[in-house]
Amino acid sequence: MAELDYEGLWKETLSRLQTELGEEEFSGWFTDVKYLHSSENSITIGFPSSFHRDRIKSRYLNKIKTIIKNINGKEIQIELEIISDNKDKKTTNLSNKDISDNKPENSITEKSQEAPIKKPHKKQHPQMRDDYTFDKYIIGENNNFAANAAIAISRNPGTAYNPFFIYGGVGLGKTHLMQAIGNYIYENSDNKVIYVTSEEFMNEYVQGVQGRDMSALRNKFRHTDVLLIDDIQFFQDRGEAIKEEFFHTFNSLIMAKRQLVMTCDRPPFELKKFSDRLINRFGNGLLVDLQPPRYEVRYAILKSTAENRRVDIPDEVLDLISKNISSNVRDLIGALQKLISYTEIMGQPVTLEIAQQKLRDIFGSRRQANLSIETIQKVVSDYFSLSINDLKGKRKNQKVVYPRQLAMYICREMTDFSTTEIGEAFGGRDHTTVMYSIEKIQGLLITDPMLDSTIENFKRQIKELSTK
Repeated sequence: MAELDYEGLWKETLSRLQTELGEEEFSGWFTDVKYLHSSENSITIGFPSSFHRDRIKSRYLNKIKTIIKNINGKEIQIELEIISDNKDKKTTNLSNKDISDNKPENSITEKSQEAPIKKPHKKQHPQMRDDYTFDKYIIGENNNFAANAAIAISRNPGTAYNPFFIYGGVGLGKTHLMQAIGNYIYENSDNKVIYVTSEEFMNEYVQGVQGRDMSALRNKFRHTDVLLIDDIQFFQDRGEAIKEEFFHTFNSLIMAKRQLVMTCDRPPFELKKFSDRLINRFGNGLLVDLQPPRYEVRYAILKSTAENRRVDIPDEVLDLISKNISSNVRDLIGALQKLISYTEIMGQPVTLEIAQQKLRDIFGSRRQANLSIETIQKVVSDYFSLSINDLKGKRKNQKVVYPRQLAMYICREMTDFSTTEIGEAFGGRDHTTVMYSIEKIQGLLITDPMLDSTIENFKRQIKELSTK
C-alpha cells in the first residue's frame, strides 16, 4: 500500500474512532494528533508531549488497532513520535508485543512520565512547585477521573469545567493536581496564572482593608486568566466580609470565562458558614473527590519517588510500606523519606530489617490514628449487640442500618476524617452514603430529644476507651 493510502487509512480510522467515542472525548484527545509518515508496514503518528502519547497508548491503542485491522484486513505497526519545538523527536515503537502487553484503562501509571518541554523564555512559576506536574502524578483507578478532568482543563482553561472543585482528605494530592493544571497552562500558553492559599488570600484582603484600598486586591485576583485557591475550607471561620469578597471574585472570574480551581478537605455541602448562593455556585462546575490510594498505586508512588531520588530501595521494603500505610500519600512519602535519609546519612543500603526497625513508630502511630474510627465502631456495635463486621457489611435491615448511620455520624463529629475516609472504613462505602447517614441522624436529633443524650454517652465511652 502506498504512503498516500496509509494516510487515508489513518483518516478513516480517526473518523470511525470519532463515531465510537463521541465528539467531546474525541476532540479532547485526538485534535493534536498528527499523521507524519509511513513505511511498508507501519504508520508514524506525532504527539505534542510524551504525556499525551502515553495516555493515548494506554486508553485507546487496542481500539485503534481493531479499527485498522477491520479496515485494512491486517495489523499495521504504529510508531508514536513526540514533536517538540526543537524537533527533538522521541519515538515509541508500538509493536505487537507492546500492544499485547498494554495495560487496561484503569491500570496505574507505574513510572513518572517525561515532563512537557518548557518554553525557553519561561522561568519556573514563583508560586508553584516545579515537581507538581502531570508527569509525576501517579494515576490509578481511584483518581483516574479527576486526573483526566484536570488534563482537559489545562488544555482549554475557562471552558467546559469551570469552576473545578477538588476535595478529599489530607495528603491525597489535591495541591499536586491543582498545581499540575497551573504549571501546564503557564508553560504552554501566555495565560496569567495565580496560585494562592486561602490564608494568603485572606492576608491580602486584610492588608487591603487596613490600607483602605481594595483596588489592588481586586485587580490582581479578578483579572487573572487562571486562579488556583488552596484549602478554601479555612474561609469558614472568617467574617462575612471576606467571604463576600471571595464570592464576587468567584463571580467575576466565571462570568469572564476565566478558570477557577479550588481545593477543599470536604465536599461543598459539608462546608459550614458559607452562603447557599456560594455553595450552589461550587456545584455548577465539576466536583471531583480524591480517595485514599489503593495498594497498587501506593506501591507505584513509592517506586517512582525512589527512582526520581536515584535511591535503590528493595521491592520488599516498598511492599512493607505500601501495606502498612494506607491513609494518604503524604504519610507514604514521609515514611520513604525517613529511609532515604538513613541511607544518605549512614551510607548503608536499606534492608527489610532496617525498614521494620526505623518505621516501627510510624506504623504504630498510624494504627493509633486509625483507631478512632475502629473504637467508635466497637462502642456502637457492642451497644446494639452487633459486630464491627455488621457495620461494615452489606446488610440493609433497620437493625443494622440505624447503628451504622449513628456510628458514621459520631465519626464525623469526633474525628477529622473526611466523609470519603469514613466511607472507606465502613466497608468501602461512597461519601454520599456517609453524608446521607449524617443528615439522617441530624434529622432524628430534631424529633427525638433522647438521642442527643445517647450520643453523648457514646462519646464518653469512646473517649474513655481511647485513653486506655
